[in-house]
Amino acid sequence: MDIAAPSDPPFASPPRACGDCTLCCKVYTIPVLDKPEGQWCPHCTPGRGCGIYASRPDYCRAFHCEWLAAPRFPDHWKPTRSKMVVTRFPGNGFLYVQVDPGHPRAWSRQPYRGDLARWARQLLPRGAHVLVFVHDEATLIIGYQAIPLGRMSTEDSFRVRMRPTADGVKYVAERVPGPPKPPA
Repeated sequence: MDIAAPSDPPFASPPRACGDCTLCCKVYTIPVLDKPEGQWCPHCTPGRGCGIYASRPDYCRAFHCEWLAAPRFPDHWKPTRSKMVVTRFPGNGFLYVQVDPGHPRAWSRQPYRGDLARWARQLLPRGAHVLVFVHDEATLIIGYQAIPLGRMSTEDSFRVRMRPTADGVKYVAERVPGPPKPPA
């Protein structure tokens, strides 16, 4: 399976339905609802859906699950099965993988680890990357490497450098902290 280029229409009419999947209602922070990441939204009935779907916040309306929106994603990536929710950032084409904190190693198992490495190799020439998050702990998947970046906030970024070695290219990455937050 190839990952579509960032110039492809990012979100078409979903060819799939959420069905019993509600994992996005657990793994993400929803600031407008004061819902922390890793806990079920109080408006969600796990496995059934959102109790305020018709009036859900814009934050939730803007969310797009790659498994739901992209038929090229294999069935084994359905969030209830994989224990991960994959999204694509439209501005840069990065793939973000948010792992259910109840299954923190889900991303490192096959077939998921192999898929992530393949997607990372496909995205690299476009300057895009695959980032895996367990809570706010980020791991950059680049080539066959998994590089821990540590805790990342939405203000942080990262830098990647190539280092030639006798065995080929090795990638070195580091987190770049964002600007300090003003005192509360």
